[in-house]
Amino acid sequence: MALKIYEYNRCGTCRNALKYLNTKEVSFEAIPIRDTPPSLDELKFVLGKTGELKKLLNTSGQDYRALNMKEKVKELSTDDILNMLTENGNLIKRPFVIDQEADLATTGFKAEIWDEIFN
Repeated sequence: MALKIYEYNRCGTCRNALKYLNTKEVSFEAIPIRDTPPSLDELKFVLGKTGELKKLLNTSGQDYRALNMKEKVKELSTDDILNMLTENGNLIKRPFVIDQEADLATTGFKAEIWDEIFN
């Protein structure tokens, strides 16, 4: 199974995304993002697909605010930010979806976008 969904079980958006995939009978591996953040290679792959560092960031999260990430994003290099994300899954927008074999990557959950991806 190549489709990975990095998620947080207390996140309503993540629960909706997993329910969506189960309804569509899409096979996936659910990975707890707080315990096992995506690897640097996975983050770089998704960044390449989304085209924006901001799409990888959980800008509404407590850790984002506590660490003053809004300012750090302006000051630090992309590599430095990505390294921070590998160490703190709370900083990553979720669900974080990746299937490198299928050349698929997205963050967050919007049914209309997922309909295009998973239909």
